Amino acid sequence: MQSNKIKKIVLLSLLTSLALIIFTIESAIPPIVPIQGIKLGLANVITLFLVLNADKKSAFAVLIVRIILASIFAGQAISMIYSLCGGIFALIAMCIANYILKGKPVWFISTAGAVFHNIGQIGVAVILLSRQIILYLPYLLISGCITGVLIGLLTDFTTIKMKNSGLLKKFTDVFYYKQKEKENGND
Repeated sequence: MQSNKIKKIVLLSLLTSLALIIFTIESAIPPIVPIQGIKLGLANVITLFLVLNADKKSAFAVLIVRIILASIFAGQAISMIYSLCGGIFALIAMCIANYILKGKPVWFISTAGAVFHNIGQIGVAVILLSRQIILYLPYLLISGCITGVLIGLLTDFTTIKMKNSGLLKKFTDVFYYKQKEKENGND
């Protein structure tokens, strides 16, 4: 059991590192659209993957650590507030959508997260800056729907590839070790 906890910590550390690498690479790419705040959010593939295939505490932990470290690495402390609020809103929305929809369709779960990420960020901006910022919300919601679908399809593709290779079972075994132990009568 102790070795399973270590495996879980190692996996979460690897996924956090992967999310940070993805964030760093995406940050180096020039914006696709000339509207501030609109980006693909490729690191969210990791969060969505964890929502679908691990426990929610692990998804939350990786999300929070990724946001804090990414904000430190990028030197944008103020953006951490926006990212944390948006990320937490997104995680809650994805968890609820995943629970209701039983994991399918992934693109819809992802889109719910993207839309609520934008709502969370605009909420912070309204509080910190001005109520006029809310006029920016429709643009963010449209981009959130587009990027949410793309992130969902990418996550679904990744999950299918992992399932076909046998890696997904090994991954989920680490997160659902206690549950499988109870099912096998080894409680």
